Amino acid sequence: MKKSMVAGFISVGLWTFLSRITGFVRDILMAAWLGTGPVAEAFLVALSLPNMFRRFFAEGAFNTAFVPMFSKKLEGGDDPQGFARDAFAGLSFVLMIFSALGMILMPGLVWLMAAGFVGDERFDLAVEYGRITFPYILLISLASMVGGVLNANHRFTAAAAAPVLLNLLFIIAMYLGRWFGWDLGLTLAWATPITGIAQLGLVWWDAHRTGWTFLPRRPRLTPDLRRLLAIALPAMFAGGVVQINLLVGRQVGSFFDGAIAWLSYSDRLYQLPLGVVGAAVAVVLLPELARRLRAEDHEGGQAAFSRALEFGLFLTLPAAFAISVIAVPMVSTLFERGEFSAFDTRQTANALIVYALGLPAFVLQKILQPLYFAREDTKTPFRYAVISMVVNAAVAFGLMGAVGFLAAAIGTSVAAWVMVAQLWRGTRGMGQSVQADARVRRTAPRILLSSALMAAALWFINGWTDRIGMARLPELALLVFGGAAIYFTLSFATRAITLADLKRNVKR
Repeated sequence: MKKSMVAGFISVGLWTFLSRITGFVRDILMAAWLGTGPVAEAFLVALSLPNMFRRFFAEGAFNTAFVPMFSKKLEGGDDPQGFARDAFAGLSFVLMIFSALGMILMPGLVWLMAAGFVGDERFDLAVEYGRITFPYILLISLASMVGGVLNANHRFTAAAAAPVLLNLLFIIAMYLGRWFGWDLGLTLAWATPITGIAQLGLVWWDAHRTGWTFLPRRPRLTPDLRRLLAIALPAMFAGGVVQINLLVGRQVGSFFDGAIAWLSYSDRLYQLPLGVVGAAVAVVLLPELARRLRAEDHEGGQAAFSRALEFGLFLTLPAAFAISVIAVPMVSTLFERGEFSAFDTRQTANALIVYALGLPAFVLQKILQPLYFAREDTKTPFRYAVISMVVNAAVAFGLMGAVGFLAAAIGTSVAAWVMVAQLWRGTRGMGQSVQADARVRRTAPRILLSSALMAAALWFINGWTDRIGMARLPELALLVFGGAAIYFTLSFATRAITLADLKRNVKR
């Protein structure tokens, strides 16, 4: 019997949570040993290049087209093995060529990402690091595609655990670099492709032992791959638009010393709930919706969408409220040591508060987009993404002179809410499967109330801990665990969640 969808959310969410925790350890070490100086900013830009194109190729265009097609072939027994192998070969061929071009054209890519670096040492460092890190896109994109095969087969652990391996290898590399006196910037750059090899090896091994083996082969443009490309190209453009939004933020930040590091560290913090909830929901929901649509199970599709929406709201709204209140003690406790100063803490916390205001929108996008992708509709989200891109650029560049680097975060959050509004409006006419059921309509306002009351309690607790001068680590522990306890107590008191609901979610 298949696991319940919520059990899948929890499995992916737990591994993603562990990934974010190990990622925090990695970032704490980077902040302490590199601070927000030229080496840190150059490496962060270099690492963002393959990650940006990875989202563009693999997690964006390719997987949003591949996963629904593969899930339907798997459900119907229509040679899913051959389709997956052809897709693997085609993606490998394209990305090998793209990786080579990216390494050759790296100065231009760095200029597109951070024009503010031109004329100082950060530019040359970013080009050097970028050429070392860029092959990571090939490795992690193939790992993402194999992970999509595993997810469609209800095997979520290996793909969700791969980022944990990445962070552990980065941590080991930094300790070795400190121990042997290596250049930490170059150490981190060379560690990047090594982590890609390790992640690809992990998911490849899990796929192989369950009967899905992927080996190098000559790519073939089959009718199925032509259809895959026809679906993927609009998603590729949509993914390109999303990455342009990231480029806008980097460009704004590059004109303010230290800003790219402030934005990156604040991004890491709000990515914790976004990764745990948004990634878990998106990974599980897309293949589930594709199967329901193939079977014309509209009631099952509505249940899948509603539980995803409920799960997302239940964990995201309190996170957004809490982060807005405790941003300063979070950043101070996690990062303020070594080369990371109190001024860096204040600037990073300001960006984090702005990102927190957009956090529910980022997760809602992850829930709403599969409604289109499961129907093999990638053109509509593309149109919406273009509008959001224009909004982001207008806000970020328009406010840059007034609020400085924070304009990048404001533009990102505003554009996210604009995207959600469009996606929600566009679901009208999709039928029963996209309508929130009675349970979600009952619980959503109660979740919002519980989150707001929890935030008010945290505000008072934070004021009290400041007055008595509580040490940073105990203060953050009290705020995090105390806030969680208050929220869950309020959720049960308001009946935003009940024991009966929990039992139904984990049973089949």
